Amino acid sequence: MALVRNPWEALIAWLAQMDSSRREILLAGLALLVLFAIGTIGYAFLEGWTIIEGLYMTFLTLSTIGFQEVRPLSNAGYFFTLGLGITGIGLLSFVAVRSAQFLFASERLRERRIMKRIEDLSGHYIVCGYGRVGERLAEDLRQENRPVVVVDVSEEAISALTDDEHLYIHGNAEDESVLHAAGIERARGLILTLPEDSSNVFVALTAQEMNPELFILARTVDHDNRSKLLNAGVDKVIAPADVGADRMAQVVLRPHTDEFLAHVLHTNALSRQIDEVQVHENAPLAGQTLAESNFRQQFDAIVIGIIDADAGSMTFNPAPSEQIGDGDILIVLGEAAVIDALRTKACTP
Repeated sequence: MALVRNPWEALIAWLAQMDSSRREILLAGLALLVLFAIGTIGYAFLEGWTIIEGLYMTFLTLSTIGFQEVRPLSNAGYFFTLGLGITGIGLLSFVAVRSAQFLFASERLRERRIMKRIEDLSGHYIVCGYGRVGERLAEDLRQENRPVVVVDVSEEAISALTDDEHLYIHGNAEDESVLHAAGIERARGLILTLPEDSSNVFVALTAQEMNPELFILARTVDHDNRSKLLNAGVDKVIAPADVGADRMAQVVLRPHTDEFLAHVLHTNALSRQIDEVQVHENAPLAGQTLAESNFRQQFDAIVIGIIDADAGSMTFNPAPSEQIGDGDILIVLGEAAVIDALRTKACTP
């Protein structure tokens, strides 16, 4: 007896743990299967049809397609079809409505989870515009483990983000409430890659009011609009067309140099990268010269330049006697793991 009861108890416990919407849809679906079986057997019993004919007639009735009966029906068959249709159409309508409600509730729940994750963010980057440039920028930031929130008004762009489970806000970046939802007050940087320069200018002005300390990077379609973007509060303006032309000229004029830089910056086999590391107060490197720190031998990396954050000056290819001060930023070429070790062990108190 226990062997018969335990599977039912397990099934009931499983259904009890299931979400109510899922449970209702599952039970309604099972009821439809049972109804198909009843219809098939009913036509076979009442009309003397084959199982295939009964199944086909049941499908025609429940789907409301409206094809002609397989064979002429008796009075009992008419009443049976009427009851089958009323019951089946009611069940189908229930399943359709509950499925739509379940999908809508799931979408709202996922959006609430995303909003909660965005609310917990601080020091993140906001990318406005998820076109080709915005997508590439967002992907590069994610590869560096930098938190990114994408803002785009396009349904197509948002659907791509939904598939990848990225953080996003579906809305117009020119709307102040959308920027607020993206956490503009807590963000570290704003990247504007909207298709129109006028939109980038408007968003930059709005963002500056909401977070004056925000670093803003903007793409410009028209080089003549660079000054307008800078006046709107953008810290750095990039014209992709100019960058592409400069790169092509570099390939033609200095092919070996370009190949070397491409290997250094983009080839995983060499695992080298150029990065910036800030030397904090009371860090082991603070106050030492490059020679005293034995930098090259200790970290197996090259200091390309030193930026004095206070004075705003840069020393390129610093001499061994160059002193490293508190707050200085080192531009370093080396392996990613080495740079991480340099940042945590030598540049942090």
